[in-house]
Amino acid sequence: MNKQTAGIHHITAIVGHPQENVDFYAGVLGLRLVKQTVNFDDPGTYHLYFGNEGGKPGTIITFFPWAGARQGTIGDGQVGVTSYVVPKGAIVFWEERLAKFNVPVTKMERFGEQYLEFDDPHGLHLEIVEREEGEKNTWQFGDITPDTAIKGFGGATLLSAQPEKTAHLLEQVMGLKKVSEEGDFVRFQSSADIGNIIDLKRTPIGRGTMGVGTVHHIAWRAEDDQDQLEWQKYVAENGYGVTAVRDRNYFNAIYFREHGEILFEIATDPPGFAHDETFETMGEKLMLPEQYEPRRQQIERVLIPFQVRELD
Repeated sequence: MNKQTAGIHHITAIVGHPQENVDFYAGVLGLRLVKQTVNFDDPGTYHLYFGNEGGKPGTIITFFPWAGARQGTIGDGQVGVTSYVVPKGAIVFWEERLAKFNVPVTKMERFGEQYLEFDDPHGLHLEIVEREEGEKNTWQFGDITPDTAIKGFGGATLLSAQPEKTAHLLEQVMGLKKVSEEGDFVRFQSSADIGNIIDLKRTPIGRGTMGVGTVHHIAWRAEDDQDQLEWQKYVAENGYGVTAVRDRNYFNAIYFREHGEILFEIATDPPGFAHDETFETMGEKLMLPEQYEPRRQQIERVLIPFQVRELD
């Protein structure tokens, strides 16, 4: 059996104060807060989801905000850089917008593409690149229009403790295609039109430490529950210890740590984020899984309040 993931489903990171997180990803980057819930394993902490107007796979970045938590170190065993893709011709808008909000930006080129590199308020490394592929994001927020809005993920840069083994996994197990090599990077591509480019750094830089400003895991797409069960079996057959299926309410998930020490998840595309709220009201209030609903008052007392604010 050979399998092939369509690409990135979501990326999950650890950050600091939730208001700072929301101000940056909604207020500055213009993403839609499509779901506010809690960490199912630690209900005293938010789990916030940002994406395009529909919260489609390949657009979703999620956060565990821990105000006052220890700062992490980006390094091997992590996603080093999360890449966002915008429409052709929009990069000048983003350069000006980031300057408007006093976000330092570095311009660079990789694989013939121009990137804007910058950090979020908690130290996560981000970048923006223009590409034709991918449908426009119709979510309008502040001064951002569909002609300039972030479509979703361009991809990610992986930092591996054993790059050759990670490369083998990406190509031979996950089904990505190696498309180019340049300097210290190898580029892989999946079949989707967004969330489809993975750049793997060939040289380890030293192990990362988990904390604020680091990516917790990267999730790959499974078409549905049956496809995910096939992935679970396939990953195990290829020598990786994989978890049981876990119900995350908006998708089902399995996890395994690859040999380069990066935590991988495989998540189902359905059911998505509108099954417990309407499409129009997604993200407007705290949604709890059934097991935590009886504890709502206690949970809400612990969580730090925040607002989605237009900053323009």
